[in-house]
Amino acid sequence: MPLRLALVCHAPTKANRLASFPNDEPLDGPGLQKARAVSLRFRSATRYLRSPALAALQTAEALNIPALIDAELREFDYGRWAGAPIDDIEANDPIGLAKWLSDPAACPHGGETLLAALARVSCWLDEQQGLTGLIVAITHASIVRAAIVHALGAPPLAFWRIDISPMSVTWLNRGKHSWTLASINDSLPRRARR
Repeated sequence: MPLRLALVCHAPTKANRLASFPNDEPLDGPGLQKARAVSLRFRSATRYLRSPALAALQTAEALNIPALIDAELREFDYGRWAGAPIDDIEANDPIGLAKWLSDPAACPHGGETLLAALARVSCWLDEQQGLTGLIVAITHASIVRAAIVHALGAPPLAFWRIDISPMSVTWLNRGKHSWTLASINDSLPRRARR
């Protein structure tokens, strides 16, 4: 039996709405409502995992998933940009932002480079080799994007050309030799009204 991986992007936060760099913020009211409004279709999973971030925890709780923390599913480290609106970074550090978006080895914010984050996610995916069944992992859009780059063998800068929606599922399958992308940004079904 092959391995199926369901990467669930956590529900929206205020940082998502304000186009800010994440800083381990909780789900806001609308994000929590959105998480509670969907039903989980993964009852037969072999393992449930999540990022250590508060948004991932709250999403798992809203979906009633007994997910274990996996530190490798954590959000990228945005250094001193964490919590800052992207527009502010663009206004105050346009050269740093441009370098970060064009050079995967650049680290103008003092956090994690794109190359380091991609390597972390690639290693995590490769560690799943040999497992079978279904793994559900609640994580961040950046981690899902990095997993897609790895599965496709795409160049690092392809990372910036992938959009991942909050509360969406991206499916990866692991065959004998490689990962394949089965689907991206699937919607979780809404709970039936009573």
